[in-house]
Amino acid sequence: MNDTYDYLIVGGGSAGCVLANRLSANPNVSVCLVEAGPNDHHSVIKYPTAVAAAINHPELNWRYQSAPQSGLGNRPFAIPRGRVLGGSSSINGMVYFRGHPGDFDDWGHVANGWSYRDVLPYFMRSEDNGHYVDSPYHGIGGEMHVAHPPRPNPLVHSFLDATKALGYRQCPDFNAADPEGFGLRQATIRNGRRESMATAFVHPIEHRDNLTVLTGALVDKVVFNDRRAVGIELVINNTRRTLNGRREVVLTAGAYGTPAILLRSGIGGATELQAHGIPIVHDLPSVGRGLRDHSSASIQVRSKNPTSYGLSVKATPRNLWNLLEYMLWRGGPIGGNVFEATGFIRSKPEVERPDLQLVFMPAHRNANTFPLPLGHGFGILSIAARPKSAGRVSLATPDPQASPVIDPDFLGSDGDIEVIRHGLKLARQLLGTPAFDRYKGWEILPGPDVGTDDEWNDYIRRTAVTVHHPGCTCRMGDDDESVVDSKLRVRGVEGLRVADASVFPSLVAGNTNAAVVMIAEKASDMILGRIAMAPVDLPHAD
Repeated sequence: MNDTYDYLIVGGGSAGCVLANRLSANPNVSVCLVEAGPNDHHSVIKYPTAVAAAINHPELNWRYQSAPQSGLGNRPFAIPRGRVLGGSSSINGMVYFRGHPGDFDDWGHVANGWSYRDVLPYFMRSEDNGHYVDSPYHGIGGEMHVAHPPRPNPLVHSFLDATKALGYRQCPDFNAADPEGFGLRQATIRNGRRESMATAFVHPIEHRDNLTVLTGALVDKVVFNDRRAVGIELVINNTRRTLNGRREVVLTAGAYGTPAILLRSGIGGATELQAHGIPIVHDLPSVGRGLRDHSSASIQVRSKNPTSYGLSVKATPRNLWNLLEYMLWRGGPIGGNVFEATGFIRSKPEVERPDLQLVFMPAHRNANTFPLPLGHGFGILSIAARPKSAGRVSLATPDPQASPVIDPDFLGSDGDIEVIRHGLKLARQLLGTPAFDRYKGWEILPGPDVGTDDEWNDYIRRTAVTVHHPGCTCRMGDDDESVVDSKLRVRGVEGLRVADASVFPSLVAGNTNAAVVMIAEKASDMILGRIAMAPVDLPHAD
């Protein structure tokens, strides 16, 4: 391991992997990618249907816990985040959804160069989508393979039939002009294997002489010479080391890790830094503020019908065939990501854009942590896609081994619980249509006795969880109160940028991994001083 590199990338998640690829493509610079977790060799990462095992694996997960949430009856909840090369893309649900085009037009209003027309070419640059070969909204030949589920569970078709029966529009492509309605999801899966950002962007180029990938290296803080970032302090093999960065340090440690590193480095609110005895490099109170995440609750149905994914005597012949099918051809359900259909709709007619996401689950969710469904059932997740509640990330102690204090203020706004409640009521209607009659299911959660708004609200507050889409803790903007400017440079210092979900000016209404990849793609051009890709003007929903 050298001591000095041109570029230090702190965090080996989605953004870090993309930047490692793009920056090291220039043979005249040296790049070091630093990841706190292990390499991504564990078998549960590879298999798409093992997503539950991956996301709950203690060796691959930071295992964060939220602060007690007043909106949830002072109940904390688990916050899994990837602590492995590839970050959360190595343990997540592999969903490829960019966000509503209007989300990025909102960004463009507060940060120059980040409107939909500006970011679309960066989405397309990394994409390899063989399904939409003639679509101007998609890319072919990029590093990241995107595909539809190869053979959705029959329950998925019943779900879509139910949405049609209730008069909802269908959406053939959630990553085109207008992602409103119901349809099949796309996923980052290649030949039946998870396409993490490590497999897409790092492993194919890890042989480059000018790229060093350090795993098991926990970064404490950024080192400054006056107000210029010149390196990082980290702990590797129980030894504290300093790495020097000649050109830039780029933080890609995510919505929780990046603000924590900034605070430990002396960049944050002066009062908070002084309380922890941290010398102030720059008083920037916005660091860690504005945390937003998607909260959700579900309705679940049990069934003796073996159509759903699950382990049972009745399903054994099919499951054995699926296993053989996967072993021989990497085909069939084992090569999919289980949750294969979704919908984005408006909770009220007057809402400007879809604010409610429903996700269909063609499997029973176990009450325990066993990674595969035991028995059969199905359900629907209701997600507040445009949360009004906002929280913060702060330090518990300056010790880098300690988890930060994560307080998303879930359901702190009544508007969020109203959206989730509307989604659960609609989910019950969908599951009550004739499309589901053949499965003879019975509702187990919340149960048919729950019917009034107060009863729904009580159920939601007792059961709501995150769907793992945090952002906005180091907000990007052209105003002086933002943490980074529109070039992703941290305000008040030099040689330091942030390029991950923490810079979201506002949370995209859906899954976040694709948007993080886009940010890293755009950041790479900024860092290398390249001219930005030409904007693409295509019709899109506002």
